[in-house]
Amino acid sequence: MDWLTAENLIAVVTALLGVLVSTGAVWYERRVPHQRRIGYRVQLDTAIGTRAAHSAVTGPGGTVRRGFFNATPGLSDGTLVLLRIENDGALALTREHYTDGDDHGLTVVFGTEEPKIRHVKAIVVTAPDHPGLLTHFPDSWDGPADGATSIVLPKVPLNRGAHYKLLVLLTGGPIGSPVSVHGNIAEGVVHVNHSTTPDDKPPVFSRVARNVTVVLTLCVVALAAIIVREQTPPPIGCAKGELTVTGSTAFAPVVRELAKKYEKDCEGATVRVEAHGSTSGIRRLAEEGAKTAQGSPAVIALSDGRKPGGFPQLRESMVAVSLFTLVLNDGVPVDNLTLEQIRRIYRGEIKNWGELITSMDQPILLVSRDANSGTREVFQRRVLGRNEPANSSLDCEHSNDPESEVVRCELDSTEQVLSTVAKLPGAIGYTELRDGTGLKGLHRVAVDGRRPVLDEIGESSYPYREIEYAYTWGEPPADSLTSSFLTYLRWGSGQDVIRTHGHLPCSTPKGLRICGDG
Repeated sequence: MDWLTAENLIAVVTALLGVLVSTGAVWYERRVPHQRRIGYRVQLDTAIGTRAAHSAVTGPGGTVRRGFFNATPGLSDGTLVLLRIENDGALALTREHYTDGDDHGLTVVFGTEEPKIRHVKAIVVTAPDHPGLLTHFPDSWDGPADGATSIVLPKVPLNRGAHYKLLVLLTGGPIGSPVSVHGNIAEGVVHVNHSTTPDDKPPVFSRVARNVTVVLTLCVVALAAIIVREQTPPPIGCAKGELTVTGSTAFAPVVRELAKKYEKDCEGATVRVEAHGSTSGIRRLAEEGAKTAQGSPAVIALSDGRKPGGFPQLRESMVAVSLFTLVLNDGVPVDNLTLEQIRRIYRGEIKNWGELITSMDQPILLVSRDANSGTREVFQRRVLGRNEPANSSLDCEHSNDPESEVVRCELDSTEQVLSTVAKLPGAIGYTELRDGTGLKGLHRVAVDGRRPVLDEIGESSYPYREIEYAYTWGEPPADSLTSSFLTYLRWGSGQDVIRTHGHLPCSTPKGLRICGDG
């Protein structure tokens, strides 16, 4: 698995960490805690008497009293407390979850020692958002006795988020005296919770949002450190010496660009590209290997498709998925041919474009590659389903074989095919996909309405495609220029250059699937 490098592994782990943190934050907000919880908080604690205004929390002070409060001497130390009780957990509570026995649900205590103990004078229970909760405070519930220091509440079922409030009139201790709620909940707790009040300044970020932001920022920084660098080093150690890359002319533009990049990155290395066709390259590698008494010669042969039989010493590496295309001279206004029409043209059954376009009278000229070409071999196997007809023309324009059904010539390279098709009216040829881009005088032809599109490899049934193989004589030494350049070709910068030239690297996740299927 060539893509499983240290850098890629760090990038994947960092990305997964960012996703997990975000997912975990949402899950925490929605599902945690997974227990029954009753939360309470004091929303109001205010003096209504002159003596009750003194508080360790608020400091000394006074009140202005009018009406009932001023006319009732017993309220000179009176206070009002508004207490909110709610289910702030993830699960609903029923009566059975209160475990203190009888109809004893919760106990509200107002102070535990003098002089902070307060005594209950009256109580009002409200539930404006959940009025049904009030039915659990029946007439049989007497509430607190006059002067009691606590209130025993009934077992009130609470769905998640449900709440009720107690407005309690008290005498005795000052405002700010402790108010606590106690009770036993099966698989749960009773606790103090908090809420932002209108007088509080809300935080810009919650604690969860702040932590998630920090973690995601670190993930982005880590990924940026991997992707953006002042100088991108080669994915493997550089090696010195001389190397010859031969074989496919269709893949030669990729190798030439990478050879220049490698020589720039690795001082002391010379990489020569001598492309004369896939089969020719395989034979040259075999000849060089046979001359070498030990080890592996500094030669890499690239082939459009697998090597022919009879070369057991050659070791293959899948490099890329290459797309090929038929090209037509611009004088022929055809941009789609069926598979059957292509086969009939190359069998000589259709000899003039006028048989497909009634307004034309233009003989068909077949511009092909020689027998060493991998592009030709792929065309024969993937498109024609048989060999091309024999060579019948030396100038690609006139037949030298009166018995031939077609006018067909053979050329040595992809570049020669392209320039000849662009020059000769009625000419048709084939090429590697990238080389057919930006040339004047010719255009690509779809096959059965399907066009060669790099991003659709694997989903499209476009037939004219093949895997590009790199061959070495046996296993080259790990520290050799052959091994180093082959790795450079398949990883890192090589992947970017391969894709730029219209091929899909085999070492990418999508490329692995397609190359694995052959």
